[in-house]
Amino acid sequence: MAITHRVPNAILTEREHRVPLDHERPDGPTITVFTREVADPEGTDRPYLVFFQGGPGFEATRPTSPPSMWMKRALQDYRVLLLDQRGTGRSTPVGSHIPGETAAAQAEYLTHFRADSIVRDAELVRRELGVERWSILGQSFGGFTSMSYLSIAPEGLREAFITGGLAPIGRPVDEVYRATYVRLLQKNRAYFERYPDDRARAREIFERLDADDVRLPSGDRLTARRFRQLGLWLGDSAGFELLHHVLELPFGSNAFLHDAEEGVRFSRNPIYATLHEACYADGGATRWSSARLLPPEIEAEGLFTAEHIFPWMWEDYGPLRPQREAAEILADHDWPRLYDPDVLAHNEVPVAATIYVNDLYVERAFAEETAAAIRGLRPWITNEYEHNGLRADPERVLGRLIDLVRGRA
Repeated sequence: MAITHRVPNAILTEREHRVPLDHERPDGPTITVFTREVADPEGTDRPYLVFFQGGPGFEATRPTSPPSMWMKRALQDYRVLLLDQRGTGRSTPVGSHIPGETAAAQAEYLTHFRADSIVRDAELVRRELGVERWSILGQSFGGFTSMSYLSIAPEGLREAFITGGLAPIGRPVDEVYRATYVRLLQKNRAYFERYPDDRARAREIFERLDADDVRLPSGDRLTARRFRQLGLWLGDSAGFELLHHVLELPFGSNAFLHDAEEGVRFSRNPIYATLHEACYADGGATRWSSARLLPPEIEAEGLFTAEHIFPWMWEDYGPLRPQREAAEILADHDWPRLYDPDVLAHNEVPVAATIYVNDLYVERAFAEETAAAIRGLRPWITNEYEHNGLRADPERVLGRLIDLVRGRA
């Protein structure tokens, strides 16, 4: 059943779709996937553009009224379909507690929440809506999902736009994290060049958090290792300032504690942490790659980490604790391939992708390697933006990708 709302400059249509938990067992347990269609009142018959959100583990963008950001540009050419990836938002949620009576059963449940399952969900929705082919836009992890789509079901695609999300194909996960740590050290040093007084301030904060039992509003202890994860911001165009504005606050003040807790999002959507390394595993097990490869300079020089996952997080973040045993099992899980190199090498779907030169999360060299491996992909390599280019300059970034696919750029 569809529910429709009329808001300024848009018509919103909400639907719930029943899909198999395991697409290899279509007669087995099912979950729901939520979609919200956004259309210009004058464009309800325009072709669909499906948006795949970053993550893993985050629901789709919520539209404003009237629509803004990249959606404002998209609605000139498309109806936008916002899909809450399985486990997120209004889809059947995965929170702190996972279905299953044992850790092994919970881990098995979570094996069905990677990009390949999300693609198969989208294909069921496409057929349910009677769409022959549609366009897709993938941001970050959504770009990884788009690559899986090009591998698994290219016949359902009219064109693909990818921003900050060209994943390595077939590379061992350790190579991925080794490269991101090189980039992270560069970002840390650039940050402290901009704010040199923050080096001593950061060291002081780390030392005090190691020595004192400082509690966050949630009741969790704020440890030094948890505070280091605010370096997640270093890959954002506004991130240096966001980090500085926490460091400058009085230690232990309400504002300091609130901002330190809100700055890292692992508690709101636990599968972001539990499945994060798995989204880079194009075959094989991850075995806590980030933790094994952590450069000694991070602690020795008082630096920050970024989008890296560590086993201790299932202790420091209260909402993650119920998933601890399942996360340990998944770290040793032998993941199947996400991408088909042969299909991608013979791709016939028009594709355009941004590659951000200084991207902290998706290594440029690997992204360029991937771009060359996907037949017909037109890359836009730019140092104008960080990883969040689609959010920082949405109309230009999406407009440029559309122009590249259409041969106008």
